[in-house]
Amino acid sequence: MPPLRTALLQSSGRLGDVAANLKVLDQAAARAAATGAGLLVAPEMFLTGYAIGDGIARLAEPADGPAAQAVAALAAHHGLAIAYGYPERDGAAVYNAAQLVGPDGTRLANYRKTHLYGGFETDSFTAGEQPLVQAELNGVRVGLIICYDVEFPENVRTHALAGTELLIVPTALMHPAEIVAESVVPVRAFENQLYIAYANRAGVEGEFEFVGLSALAGPDGTARARAGRGEELVMGDVDPELLAASREANPYLRDRRPDLYTSLV
Repeated sequence: MPPLRTALLQSSGRLGDVAANLKVLDQAAARAAATGAGLLVAPEMFLTGYAIGDGIARLAEPADGPAAQAVAALAAHHGLAIAYGYPERDGAAVYNAAQLVGPDGTRLANYRKTHLYGGFETDSFTAGEQPLVQAELNGVRVGLIICYDVEFPENVRTHALAGTELLIVPTALMHPAEIVAESVVPVRAFENQLYIAYANRAGVEGEFEFVGLSALAGPDGTARARAGRGEELVMGDVDPELLAASREANPYLRDRRPDLYTSLV
């Protein structure tokens, strides 16, 4: 099975301007597709911006709303899958969500952030209740979580045990938590023997300073691709053969003893 070239869009787009952010996504998709990428990952809340306050309720849309349809059209036009963050409305509830659409524009998966970070998020969103969301993409089993979720080892281990090979993580990581991008994410990839596509925002939005440092972390614990602090599009390969060899050499999942871990729950 050939590697899945994965592009990480590190950008905050334009705050509160969905149309402008769709244009940024379109341009990034064109650049990524030209390099042979099969997947483009955009950051948390990319379609609307993160620090939009009361604008979240106004800009939130259903998972199949106009913005989702526009992203699906972009994916089909460029022939690559796109994962992106957005505020999802479902009745009276608004979720911090991430959606994956396939290269033909088909909606493959939708995930609602289960671990909300800080007062801004807990005031603005309802927490999701489904920790495991997966889909198949080009023969690779992919999973979705969002930002703070990856900082809980239980979340990533759940995906590893369910067979996730590439964990997609749209992110809005802020200063001074650089350690998450620099150290935690590669360690999560190593200890769970999977790839992690961690796509962060960049720059300042209101009170938030996003640190960039997006990465495609491999099962060997290294960053197969790494962005700096500014706007950037970086690419790396998710190699199923390397993953299979790494899992054979690092048998963490086989050597677990769940009978000893009952106190965790």
